[in-house]
Amino acid sequence: MICWPMWCIVPVTSQPIKIVYMDKDIVVVNKPASIPVHPCGRYRHNTVVFILAKEHNLKNLRTIHRLDRLTSGLLLFGRTAEKARELELQIRTRQVQKEYVCRVEGRFPDGIVECNEKIDVVSYKIGVCKVSPKGKDCKTTFKRIGEVGSDSIVLCKPLTGRMHQIRVHLQYLGYPISNDPLYNHEVFGPLKGRGGDIGGISEEQLISNLISIHNAETWLGLEEDQIVSGEIKDAAASTSVVENPINRETEKPVISQNLEPSNEIATQTCYEEPDRSFDSKKATSDPQCSECKLNYRDPGTKDLIMYLHAWKYKGIGWEYETELPDWACNSNIDYDQV
Repeated sequence: MICWPMWCIVPVTSQPIKIVYMDKDIVVVNKPASIPVHPCGRYRHNTVVFILAKEHNLKNLRTIHRLDRLTSGLLLFGRTAEKARELELQIRTRQVQKEYVCRVEGRFPDGIVECNEKIDVVSYKIGVCKVSPKGKDCKTTFKRIGEVGSDSIVLCKPLTGRMHQIRVHLQYLGYPISNDPLYNHEVFGPLKGRGGDIGGISEEQLISNLISIHNAETWLGLEEDQIVSGEIKDAAASTSVVENPINRETEKPVISQNLEPSNEIATQTCYEEPDRSFDSKKATSDPQCSECKLNYRDPGTKDLIMYLHAWKYKGIGWEYETELPDWACNSNIDYDQV
């Protein structure tokens, strides 16, 4: 069987990365769900920075902020070190207003709902958070702006920038994002973490359960009988759970602090001209590789999309907005009230 090396096999959507705005200092894109911002874990070529370098010749971009892999929407990159520092400072000092749109389970309450619960990182290793009095100050406001079936479309305004803030606050309120694979899961107990109830287990047991769930459920590309037979054991053991290393002090992903021009991305992409072609001759197989013995299926929509979208960002002297994803577009939604 012919397959890609281990770090290439993780599938992502084929939806293009659309450029919202670009000038000599900045690039603003609409990131599709399922694509991580930069190389991490099992993702290398299927990342935003690689795709922009490969398909648009946009190299040496400076990461200003990031979105979770399954989150779609506005993503800003600096083309100069000065611009990257300027915008990163605005975000860090809370001078940027952010608006997200999500789709949650059930009918969300009327009016403005504010959640001020502190959020703590349960485990830096696997990147999971929960509401806890030991956590850091956190504030998000929510407003229902429409309905789709039994779900609600909710406008979210995070006033702080904690990891997974919107997802964790919605879980705590009892209205988790409908298809959130992590915070809408029974691993957090019968109430799925509503009101901070994780079923009476310790944080240590929660972490252990989360790791077990991760090893079984994130291998969505495997054929069912391989999961049952335990063939993923060797491959899972060699794979890191965390998507990005986390700075314990700032809760931000550890990204190179050197914002001066670097040839890292350019070198990794070999300065190729924009090219969307695929050369099957470059695919290799190794009889000693456990990955090469596994049969993968194409992922479904539920494997690639989470109903959370970064819609609008507004800073000092600038603002950007993306088009909304299909799951947030419905005649029953009144965006004029936003």
